[in-house]
Amino acid sequence: MKITGVRTQSYEIELTRPLSDANGPYGSTHLAMSALFLDTDEGLTGVSFGGGRLVHDLVNQLLVGRDPRGVRGLWKRMMDYAFKGGNAGAIAGAIAALDVALWDLKAKINGEPLWKTLGASSRRVKAYASDIGLTLSDDALRRFYERMASMGVHAGKLKVGLSRDDDLRRLGIMRDALAQSGKRPLLMVDSNEYWSPKQAIRHIRAFEAHFDLMWVEEPARRWDYRGLRKVSQGVRAAVATGENLQDIGQFMALIANEAVDIVQVGVGTSGITGAMMVADMAYGFELPVAMMNCPANFMAHLAAALPNHLMMEVIDAGVDQGVIHRHTIEDGYIVLSDDPGLGIAFDQAKLDAWATKQPSAGMRMPFPRRRGAGLYEVPPGEPETLDE
Repeated sequence: MKITGVRTQSYEIELTRPLSDANGPYGSTHLAMSALFLDTDEGLTGVSFGGGRLVHDLVNQLLVGRDPRGVRGLWKRMMDYAFKGGNAGAIAGAIAALDVALWDLKAKINGEPLWKTLGASSRRVKAYASDIGLTLSDDALRRFYERMASMGVHAGKLKVGLSRDDDLRRLGIMRDALAQSGKRPLLMVDSNEYWSPKQAIRHIRAFEAHFDLMWVEEPARRWDYRGLRKVSQGVRAAVATGENLQDIGQFMALIANEAVDIVQVGVGTSGITGAMMVADMAYGFELPVAMMNCPANFMAHLAAALPNHLMMEVIDAGVDQGVIHRHTIEDGYIVLSDDPGLGIAFDQAKLDAWATKQPSAGMRMPFPRRRGAGLYEVPPGEPETLDE
């Protein structure tokens, strides 16, 4: 079997609820997406999410004519191609998208779900609920976590950072809603690099006076091992970070300098292959990993195969619209299907109906860093940037 080419299609979806955080507190109700199709000469197609010119360049220059079963070798070939400029930005996203499609193909060739190809012994992955909803009303926030609790989910992560009083009130709402699962709620917060290390310690200690926090996410800049270590040593909760890092080399300083307690990986960590390598490195240091969210929770295939995986983020905001799959959430776990590969397919009719070449005007995702971040605190009602 040989790779013959790649096709991509851009589309835009309207989310079932707005997504927002400390850097984008006014939120966004739309999300720009791209479907990717990696074709072969034997009729099998690997699917993934991602697009852009670099995807086509990488396939045409490095993958056409290659056997898709050699996934890790092809990943290394793409990484070597990106060596001089570095595995970051657009090319990192292209490599990640193609790596996922290659793993989808490999499992389809094997005639089995990817979790089996990756060596997992179970299809179940513990889930935690994530609101990404700083703009949600208290009632909407409660309804979200109550819905997740009805599926057995008892762990939740709350977006925080702009108002301590609001954060404390909303933490109580999340805790009480998750308690409806019948299990002890596990609570986490995420400030999305909005605070300086000292600000983070001050706010988190105030939270910990009222709540037992499992982890605090991105309490300082993603690369600031000194600041993250200072936070880890200054609060009771674990420090979780890594979701915005793209290369295994970017994790080395954090781990070597004891700046991270829970290593976060996802499709953005150079795809399935890259995330696997980071997770293996973390395992060598006895550090747990937590998988980030993705459409249809397809990265749960890898999470199921990791011996040090803790929980995977689930946002349940309609990001998998236009995707056909049979993965479910039962008793607090993502339960992967037995369908070959990733177990997902695209609804072409919906993609055609939602096709776009340019995202809607005013769409705020991905969120830029908010004014005052790491310097001074801007109240929720003030503009996000100086030019608004």
